[in-house]
Amino acid sequence: MNSFEDNLLELIRSHPTLYRNKDKKHKSLILKENCWKEIAKSLNKKRQNVEITPIKAVRRIGDELIVLCKVPYQIDSCRMIVGTTSYRLIPGNQEGDVVYSGQGLTTGECGAHIKNIREDWNGNVTCVLPPQSSNIEVTGTMRLLVARAPGDPHLISPPQPQFKDEDIFSAQCVVPNGRPAAKILWFLDDEQLLEGVHQPVVTDEPGSDLQTVSQNITRTIRADDNNRMLACRAEHEALDQPREAKRQLIVHYPPKRLESGPITVFGLKLGAEGKLNVTVRSNPPPTAVWMVGDIRITAPHSTDNGAITALEPLHLGNGHYNVSLHLARITKEDVERTYYLQVFNDLGREEFTLRMSTMDEPAASTVNSALLLQLYGVELDTGAIVGIVVAVLVLLIAVFLGVFAFATDRWCFAGRGRELAKNSGESTPAGDVLIESGLPLSSPTDTESAAGAGRSRLAALGARVRAVIPRAKDRVQATDAHDAESQSEEKKGVIYAELALGDQTSADKPPPPSTEYAEIVYTDQPGQKEVKE
Repeated sequence: MNSFEDNLLELIRSHPTLYRNKDKKHKSLILKENCWKEIAKSLNKKRQNVEITPIKAVRRIGDELIVLCKVPYQIDSCRMIVGTTSYRLIPGNQEGDVVYSGQGLTTGECGAHIKNIREDWNGNVTCVLPPQSSNIEVTGTMRLLVARAPGDPHLISPPQPQFKDEDIFSAQCVVPNGRPAAKILWFLDDEQLLEGVHQPVVTDEPGSDLQTVSQNITRTIRADDNNRMLACRAEHEALDQPREAKRQLIVHYPPKRLESGPITVFGLKLGAEGKLNVTVRSNPPPTAVWMVGDIRITAPHSTDNGAITALEPLHLGNGHYNVSLHLARITKEDVERTYYLQVFNDLGREEFTLRMSTMDEPAASTVNSALLLQLYGVELDTGAIVGIVVAVLVLLIAVFLGVFAFATDRWCFAGRGRELAKNSGESTPAGDVLIESGLPLSSPTDTESAAGAGRSRLAALGARVRAVIPRAKDRVQATDAHDAESQSEEKKGVIYAELALGDQTSADKPPPPSTEYAEIVYTDQPGQKEVKE
C-alpha cells in the first residue's frame, strides 16, 4: 500500500463516523454519504499550510467580497478560482470583476477583491499558490453563499376561532427555500416572545442548495392576550425588510376585577345626583345585577319610581367595561347603605361591595379606595388617623420623661432630694449625719447600722473633729477654679468625723479596734462659730 492509501486508511480509522469493527478478525470500512468529501478536505488540510479568511461569507447579488490567502514564504504567482472561472491575479492590475488584493507576493499574500457578486458564483472560492519546496501547488478554500430570498412565511396554528384563559396554544412557522436559511422571530404585537420558543429545524431542499426552516412555539394563553396579534417574522440577508405571517388571538375569560376589597366612592353630595362606578374586564361582555337593600336591579333597568337606574355596561376597549348605578337624588340613607354588585358571563362571575362617602377622596388613595375609620358615626381619613397616633406617641414620651426626671432628680427636679433630707434631718444611706443649724443629729437606727450586726447597740460615740470647717470662699481660694466649682455644690458644709465604737455595758473594756467614719453635713448659720461635742 502506498503512502496515499496509508494516510487514507489512517484517516478513516480515526474518524468515528466512518469506521467501526465488524468482528474480531475482519475490519470493515463503512463509508456514509458524502464521506469522500470529508476525506478530501482532511487530506487537503494535511498537505497544505494556507491561511484563508474568511472561511465562510454570505453576500447579496451585487455586493463585494475580499478573500485573502496567506503562506509563510514568498510566492511568485497568485491564482483564484471563483465559480467555474480561474483568475490569475497580478498586483497593480485592478481591471475586471476579480482583482488582486493584499500586501504583495513577496509577503506571501494572495488576495482577491471580488466585485459585483453574481448568483452563479455561489459555492466555493479557491486560491491556488505555488509550493515552497515541491512542485505541487497548495490551495485554500472558503464558502461563498450568494443570498437568495426565501418564500413567504407560513403560520400554522389551531383552527379554533377563540381560546379560553389558561389554554395551551401551539403554533409553527415555516419559511421555505432560502439561501441560507431564514431567521424566525416571534412577536405578540410589538413584544418579542422568547419564552416557549423551540429550536429551529433546517432542512435541505432535494436537488438544490436551498434550505427551509421551521420553528414551533408553545404558550399559555392569558386574558391579556385578547385581541393581540401573533406574528411570525422572517429575516434574511436577501430581504430589504422582514416578512410576516399573522394571526389575531381571541381569548374568552370570566369577569375580572381590577382592585381588591370593598370599594368606596368619594365626593358625593347629599341632595344631588350620584353614580357608583366599577371597572371590570370581561370577554364576552358581562351582565350586571345590583342589590340595593332588598331591591334587585338588572342592567339596564330602573326601580319603579325611577330613583335608581342600573346602566348598561359600557365597553371602554380591550375588554374593559364600566358598570354604573345612577341615583337621582342622594339621601342620608343612601350614604349609610351598602351596595352589592354581581357581574357575570358564561365563564364565571365576580362580586363587589360598594359604599358611598360625602368626603373628598384622600390624596394618597387610589381610585375608589381609601383607608377609613368610623367612630360613633364620624369618618376619619388617613391624615386624621396619623395625627392621632403621633399625638398619643408624643404624650407617652412626655410622661415617660417626667417620671424619669422625678425619679433621678434631674432637670426641673434637681436638688429636690437634698432639700427634703435637709429639712427632715434624715441621714443618708452612706452614713452621713445631716445637721440643721450646725448641730449634729443622732439617729439610733443609723448608728446601729454603722456599728454592724455584731454589736447589740452603739455604746459610745466619740467624735473628734479632724478638720476645721472651712468657709466657702476659703475653699475656693485653696483649689483651682474647676474643683472649687464642683466642691462648692457637692461638699459644702461637710465635716469628716472619726467614730469610736464601743460597748456601753462594759465600760472597763477598751473600745474595739475598728474605726468608722461618718460624713456630717454642716450648715453655716450666722452667729454660730464652732461645733460642740
